[in-house]
Amino acid sequence: MATAPVCDFGRPAPPFDLPATDGSRWTLDRVAGPKGTLVMFICNHCPYVLSVLDKIVRDARDLAALGIGSAAICSNDAAAYPADSFPEMRRMAAEKDFPFPYLHDEDQSVGRAYGAVCTPDFFGFDAAGGLQYRGRLDSAGRKGGLDNLPRDLFEGMSRVAETGRGPAEQMPAVGCSIKWKDNAW
Repeated sequence: MATAPVCDFGRPAPPFDLPATDGSRWTLDRVAGPKGTLVMFICNHCPYVLSVLDKIVRDARDLAALGIGSAAICSNDAAAYPADSFPEMRRMAAEKDFPFPYLHDEDQSVGRAYGAVCTPDFFGFDAAGGLQYRGRLDSAGRKGGLDNLPRDLFEGMSRVAETGRGPAEQMPAVGCSIKWKDNAW
């Protein structure tokens, strides 16, 4: 289990240009919504991600209605973890009907630029591209099926959409560590 660090408020969103499971390329500018942007690091095999994936999809849909654009990025080493390969990413995105692009960071440069630590790891930016949320989805962890929990990510990013600022107190995301190639991290 890995734990993400706390939010470094105002840190600029690193740009990216990555291939997506929809067959196109996506940049940070293309993903950005008028009220902010959510960049999520996920993968196909992590039990933490799998336990909350339906909630991630729900929250991304709900945030889109508030003007928050979202993208998910897989930075894991697919050679070591074949379930995280691009064809498997494409399968999962279609199966779960992702309302956001699912991007492949094959060389892991985007994961490194963001400082991604775990899956899932959430980075919520304001409309100007400053970091405002680096917290968890909710308190479920690997017990993701619990639906009556406060929606930390959704509430935090809703606040960003309304005020441009994330909550002062945030609980860090926890999950499986990013699978770096040859201990490149």
